Amino acid sequence: MITMNRHLRTFLISVPSCLLTVFALQSQEPAMSGSLPEGEGLAAKAAPGEPLDSHPAVIFVENFERNDFRSRWDETRDAGGRVLSLVPVEPAAPGLGEQCLKVTATLGANTGGGMTKWFEPADRLFVRFYVKFDAGCDYVHHFVTLRANRSLKGQDRWSGFGGAGLKPDGDGRFSTALEPWGNWGRWPAPGRWNFYSYWHEMNAAPDGKFWGNSFKPEEQPDIDKERWICAEFMLQHNTPGKPDGEQAFWIDGQLRGHWKGINWRTSPTLKANALTLESYVTDRWTKNRTNIVFFDELVIAREYIGPSKSAR
Repeated sequence: MITMNRHLRTFLISVPSCLLTVFALQSQEPAMSGSLPEGEGLAAKAAPGEPLDSHPAVIFVENFERNDFRSRWDETRDAGGRVLSLVPVEPAAPGLGEQCLKVTATLGANTGGGMTKWFEPADRLFVRFYVKFDAGCDYVHHFVTLRANRSLKGQDRWSGFGGAGLKPDGDGRFSTALEPWGNWGRWPAPGRWNFYSYWHEMNAAPDGKFWGNSFKPEEQPDIDKERWICAEFMLQHNTPGKPDGEQAFWIDGQLRGHWKGINWRTSPTLKANALTLESYVTDRWTKNRTNIVFFDELVIAREYIGPSKSAR
C-alpha cells in the first residue's frame, strides 16, 4: 500500500506542527518477486573473524566498537553532546559486539540526533542495521534515511536534504527512509515499519503540498520493544526517466515488502549517496519526555546483507 505521511524533515527545513498528519492515497500492492533473497546473506556467510568491511560488496561498516566513531561519519547532530553515547550491548547478543550507539531524544530539550555518511553510490544498495527500542520509547518521527544528491562535492552533496512539503525535481533529489509509523497513534508505539519516500512522481496531499509517500505491507506485526531487531532495506536505481526502480525491506531476514515500477530520477548524475542514521522525535504524537533508541552493526553494501550469523 502507498499512503501519505506528513513529517518534519530533518536538518535543513521543518514544518509547523499543525501540518503534521497522514493522508491515505490509492493503494498499491507490493511486488511479488522471487528475485530477492531472504534469511542468510553476506553477513552470515563471512568467515569467522573476517571483518565485513573486507568483503568486496561492502561500502561502509559501523559497529560502534571504537570510541572515536564520530570521526567515521561526515556530519553529526548531537545537541550539547547529550544525545549520542556509546553503551554496553544489553542484553548481550553474540554477533553484536560489546558496544552500541544510544540515542536519547528529550522533548523540550532537543529532537534527538544522529549522523550522516556520504559514500560512493551503486546501482543497487542495501542498508542493514540492528535497532532496539527502549521500554519507554514513544513514537519516533524520522529514522534511517537514504538520500540521493547530485554529487559528493560542494553544495550539490546537500541537494537531497530538506524540501519538506515540496515535490522534488527529477534531477535534484529523492530519498527513502525505513521508519516506524504509529498510524495516528492507533498502533502501540513505536508502531510498524514503513518506507517514507520523496521523489519527483510522488503523490500530493489534499492541501496540494508534498509530505512524503508511505510504502507499507497491508499486514504486519507491531514493532517489539526491548529486543534487538535486524532491519534492512534495498533501493534499486531506475534507468533515468523510466519506471524500473525498486525498493524493499526485511525484518530479521524476512522480506516484508517489495515495490517495483518507481521512477526515482530523470538524471544519471542523481544517485543515492548519503545515509542518515538517527532517531528524530517531535511532540506531534510523542508524549513521553525521554525516548531512547539503540543502534548497532550498520552496513551499507551492494548485496543483500542479512542478519549476523550468531545474532539471529
